[in-house]
Amino acid sequence: MLRSLFCICLGLLFAPLLASAQKPDTIRTPPPIKTVALDTVGVLPSAIDTKGWLLLDKDIQLELDGAVHNIYNFKYDRAEKQFRSLRRRYPNHPMPYFLLGLSTWWKIMPTNFQTNQYDKTFFAYMDTAVTKAQKLYDADNNNYEASFFLSAAYGFDARLHAERHDWRKATVGARRSLNFLKKSQEANGLSPEFQFGQALFNYYAVWIPDNYPLLKPVLLFFPKGDKKLGMQQLRSVANNGFYTATEARVFLMRILKNEENNAEEAMPVARYLATTFPDNGYFQRFYALLAYDQGEFADCERVSREILDKINKGMPGYEGISGRYASYFLGYLMQNRYRDLAKAKDYYQRCIVFAESTGDTSGGFYLFANVNLARLAVRDKDTAAAKRYYAVIADKADRKSEQYKEAKAWLKKNGKA
Repeated sequence: MLRSLFCICLGLLFAPLLASAQKPDTIRTPPPIKTVALDTVGVLPSAIDTKGWLLLDKDIQLELDGAVHNIYNFKYDRAEKQFRSLRRRYPNHPMPYFLLGLSTWWKIMPTNFQTNQYDKTFFAYMDTAVTKAQKLYDADNNNYEASFFLSAAYGFDARLHAERHDWRKATVGARRSLNFLKKSQEANGLSPEFQFGQALFNYYAVWIPDNYPLLKPVLLFFPKGDKKLGMQQLRSVANNGFYTATEARVFLMRILKNEENNAEEAMPVARYLATTFPDNGYFQRFYALLAYDQGEFADCERVSREILDKINKGMPGYEGISGRYASYFLGYLMQNRYRDLAKAKDYYQRCIVFAESTGDTSGGFYLFANVNLARLAVRDKDTAAAKRYYAVIADKADRKSEQYKEAKAWLKKNGKA
C-alpha cells in the first residue's frame, strides 16, 4: 500500500507502476486456436535563455540518436561509449551521467528488479547527475533543463530505493522529484521532454485514488490530476519526444494493458517496441504476452522461440523471467495448436525450471504449467506424476481458485490428500 503512494511522486518522471498493477504473470485464456498539440502544453514560456541546454541541442540529438536506440536494444557497451564521449566534452553537465544511469537502469529492468549487482553504479550515476544539475540550478533557478534532470534523477533514484524497500530514501527522493517537476513544467512548450513527468503525474494522481480509496485523504495534499490529459500528454511525448519517447511508449503500453485493461490498444505499442528493439527481452516478452492474450499465435510463437534462442546464446537482458514467459506460451501452443504433447510437456517443464530459478513460484505461469502437466499425467495414467504436480498446485494456488479445488479433489479421490 505504501508503494501505491509512491506512485504519485515517482510518477513524475519515469514513474513506477504499482506493484499490484504490474501483472507480469497474469494471463487469461486466449481466444480459441485460429505534432505537440497546443492543448497538451501546460505553460507556454516566453523569453527563456536556452543557451547551453544540451536537451534541446539538435546536433547532440543527432549524435546520440544511435546511442539512445542502443540502450533500449540492450547494446549497452555501444551506448555507454558514446555517453562517455559526451561526458569528456561536457564534464559539468548532468546529461551524460543521467544517460549512463539510464543505461544501467535497463540492465536492472529485465530482471524485474531481482538483481542488485548494478545498484551501486546506478545510484552513483544518478547522484552525480543531481550534483551537476543542482549547480546549474543554483546559478540560475530558471534553468528548466536543470530542473528536468533533477526531477528525473531524483525520480529514478526514489524508484529503485522503493524497490529495495528503503522507504525513507524513496520518500525523500520522491518529494524532491515532485518539487522540481513543478518547476520544469513551466517549460512544457519548449520540448515534449518536459511533458513526460506531468503526463504520468496527471494519470496516476487520478488512477490511484480511484483504485485505492483509502489513500484519498493523503492525496488531498497533492495537486489534482487529469487522467485524460495525462494519456493525451503521454501519447504526445511518445510521438514527438527524443530522449523520453521510448519511455513514454513503455508506460503507455503498460498502462493500457495493466491499468486500463485494454490489451487491444496496448498491442500496437508493444509490437512497435518489440520490432524497433528486437534484442530487448523485456519488450519481447511483453509483446509475446499480448500476442498470446489476443490470439495472435503466429507472432507469439515466433517471438517466444526468439526469446529462448537468445537465452541460449547468453545475450544481455535475456534470463529466467523471459524464459518463463516463452516456454509457457510454447507449451500451450504445442498442446493446443499442434497437439504435440511430448513437446508441450517439455516446454511446461522448462517453464517450471525457469520459474524456480528466479523464485517466481507463487502462481502465474508456474502454477498453470503444473496444472497442464498434471492433467496430461492423468490423461497418460501416470499417477505418480499427477500426484507430484497436483501437490504443487494444492500448495501454491489460491484456496478459492478452481485450480486448487481441482488439485484437492484429485488428491482426495486418489488417496493422496
